[in-house]
Amino acid sequence: MKNYLLYFVLIGSLFTSCNTSNQSQKDLTQISTDFNFDWQFQLIDTTGHTAEWKDVRLPHDWSVEASFDSINGEGATGYLPGGTGLYKKTFPLQLKPDEKAYVLFDGVYNNSEVILNGEKVGFHPYGYSPFYFDISSYLKSEKDSNLIEIKVDRTRYADSRWYTGSGIYRDVKLLVKNKLHIPIWGVFVNTPIIDDNRAEVSVSVEIENDFSKDKKVDVRTEIYNEDGKKVSDKTINLAILGNENSQEQLSLTIEKPNLWKVDNPYLYKAVTSVVEDGKIIDQEVTVFGVRSIRFDANEGFFLNGENMKIKGVCLHHDGGMVGAAVPDDVWRRRLTKLKKAGCNAIRISHNPGSEAFLNLCDEMGFLVQDEFFDEWDNPKDKRKNMNEQSVDYVTRGYTEHFQEWAEKDLKNTILAHRNHPSIIQWSIGNEIEWTYPRNADATGFFNNMGWQGNYFFSEPPFTPEQIKEQLKTLPKEKYDIGKTAQKLAKWTKELDTTRYVTANCILPSASHLSGYTDALDVVGYSYRRVIYDYGHKNYPNKVIMGTENLPQWHEWKAVMERPFISGLFLWTGIDYMGESNGGWPKKGTNSGLLNSAGFEKTSYHMMKTLWNDTPHLYITTQSLDKSIYKLNNSGEPVEKKKDAWKEALWFWHDTNEYWNYKANEPTVVEVYSNCDEVELFLNDTSLGRKKLDDFADHIYKWSVPFAEGQLKAEGYIEEKKVDAIVEIKTAKEPASIQLSVGKTELRANAYDAAHIIAQIVDKEGNPVRHLNSEITFTIKGDVKLLGVDNGSERNVQDFQSNKIVTDQGRALLIVQSNLKADNVTISATSEGLKTGEVTLKIIPADK
Repeated sequence: MKNYLLYFVLIGSLFTSCNTSNQSQKDLTQISTDFNFDWQFQLIDTTGHTAEWKDVRLPHDWSVEASFDSINGEGATGYLPGGTGLYKKTFPLQLKPDEKAYVLFDGVYNNSEVILNGEKVGFHPYGYSPFYFDISSYLKSEKDSNLIEIKVDRTRYADSRWYTGSGIYRDVKLLVKNKLHIPIWGVFVNTPIIDDNRAEVSVSVEIENDFSKDKKVDVRTEIYNEDGKKVSDKTINLAILGNENSQEQLSLTIEKPNLWKVDNPYLYKAVTSVVEDGKIIDQEVTVFGVRSIRFDANEGFFLNGENMKIKGVCLHHDGGMVGAAVPDDVWRRRLTKLKKAGCNAIRISHNPGSEAFLNLCDEMGFLVQDEFFDEWDNPKDKRKNMNEQSVDYVTRGYTEHFQEWAEKDLKNTILAHRNHPSIIQWSIGNEIEWTYPRNADATGFFNNMGWQGNYFFSEPPFTPEQIKEQLKTLPKEKYDIGKTAQKLAKWTKELDTTRYVTANCILPSASHLSGYTDALDVVGYSYRRVIYDYGHKNYPNKVIMGTENLPQWHEWKAVMERPFISGLFLWTGIDYMGESNGGWPKKGTNSGLLNSAGFEKTSYHMMKTLWNDTPHLYITTQSLDKSIYKLNNSGEPVEKKKDAWKEALWFWHDTNEYWNYKANEPTVVEVYSNCDEVELFLNDTSLGRKKLDDFADHIYKWSVPFAEGQLKAEGYIEEKKVDAIVEIKTAKEPASIQLSVGKTELRANAYDAAHIIAQIVDKEGNPVRHLNSEITFTIKGDVKLLGVDNGSERNVQDFQSNKIVTDQGRALLIVQSNLKADNVTISATSEGLKTGEVTLKIIPADK
């Protein structure tokens, strides 16, 4: 009943966190209500079995609720099922003669059909773009409840190259507006002129008059700072004809503005009101930031006039055990960890992000590349990442709809997202070149019998002149990649010229000559750092940067050595489900700095040492025979293959976070640090002090015969010992389960979530990371169990369970509040181990 209560509270007024001017009396007939509650759901699986109706609240992903299936599933989408989902809910709404109603979906995966009171309202195929429908004419005129039904056709369960989720997995809103109103996404705020003393704020406002008669109104924008103080306002008078739209421009000034920065993401609110006869009849609140961006072909990226490197990661949209329906608190925990590693940018791969995710990026200070499409005119092979190998119903993806829907989906995304200060780039596509074979052939990498080399680390075998000639002579295809790119870029710039248009180019040597990069302001190179110099030399006026990069030191080294490279986006920031062709039980891709449970991996600590000035040390170990090292004549660890680090790919070499081996077993101890020197100790005996400059791969290494006890590393910068010290100890027999929780207080709003980490420890409290056990969680109190995970990409245990076999002796449980205040106790048990316990307090939502 939460949404119904909210509905009655909001009738006649718009709830907003801003105080508006008292010059006009509020008389809003507008409502903007959370439409996520009180739904019912029914699943028809791919075998035709129809499940019983059940109560759900949105966002909801039905695929993640199922068991992993190696027979009927598909590795491309994580071995989880699709099917057909039916959603329904009833709601009271009776419009007044001067009102209109809309239902707004932030994302439904996919092929969704909306039905209201038995009549089809509309269809939307794309699973990632926001969309809305005017439902005014479908509502009942009497006071009976209205029935809305959503049919989601996800029978094409392998229609993507990563885990998509299924269902209404993003937020839904019900909006009621006056017939004279600001349309959905009808306000655009940007800051074209900024200096130390003032910022010019340009507010573009669309006004729609759905009355048949002409109207005279005032359009007013008021700007408030984070303290709620009004810092600027502007009003214009408008006469608008009946059944017409009007586009108005308001120019305001903020004196001594606080700039939006990655380390201080200051946000303002613009409150835009439509005032008729002294009464506010419509109002929109727009959060924005005052900031400037610039990319330069020689000097790289500038934020607010300051040259800086983009330290980015790519992210898919799943949140591990919660699937695609990711609570804000899950993203906040993950993004906080990435921020601590020094990450300042996110590439949303390979689809538009959610409104909730972008809000977090605004708030937390992440630069964002928002990407539109993974497919254009031609389909990809969902199982093998390249051009389609075979035609299969279950792999039919967005290409089926691209010609008809691309413009609407692209423009909907821009209109919905363009006020986010975090967004600095619109990406029109990802690795599209594979699907236009003549572009691959023209490079000379492929179908060239005389070429011997490694695609990732070899320069193009053909010169630009040779590639140009190939593109002239190779047979033309039905669609031209350059023409499509230029069409997408044109649509983008029709709505927003304040950001840069880019794309992730997997074959840039050909794309520079095919017309593709002519459409781009910034040319993104995918795994082609080896041709940064080639690109800059041959196309000196083009801005180029890394937009998909290996999470390795050699990638960052290439950026730091080249001022003209703005930065990069590592693949990936977090492990994700899918892209696991025939890899069972490997259900996902483990290229992330964090694993699927959000636990830090070795690569995380490497990047933290590269992206931060604050001293950091981290120890890993491995037996010599399982390591990538051998001992040289001096007994020092060196790579088995000389300089292998220069060509390391996505997956970090095998390391352990423990110190448990056989007595005297030869081991290699690695220390990751940004300190000039590091000294390693075993049981307080120094094993030597070494200099970072002596390790080209940026990893300190020692050969250490195993002995029980403590490994400790101490760092030095300019000969001075730093405060950062790291140690690991030999773990004894497992004794108990230690539970820890990120936050112990949740609001009873059905959105807040808590992460409970279970770690097996010995009797002294040392983590036991080399042994695993099954853990059972018991929850006493009113919270919703969202799932369990151990973070391993090979974990195919059910997420929707209270039992889990640990990985590295640890596991994660996520719970979410309901609508009731309560005290909650969570315990974890395992045979032979002392029980762990934590408590949560669920407080009233309004506190």
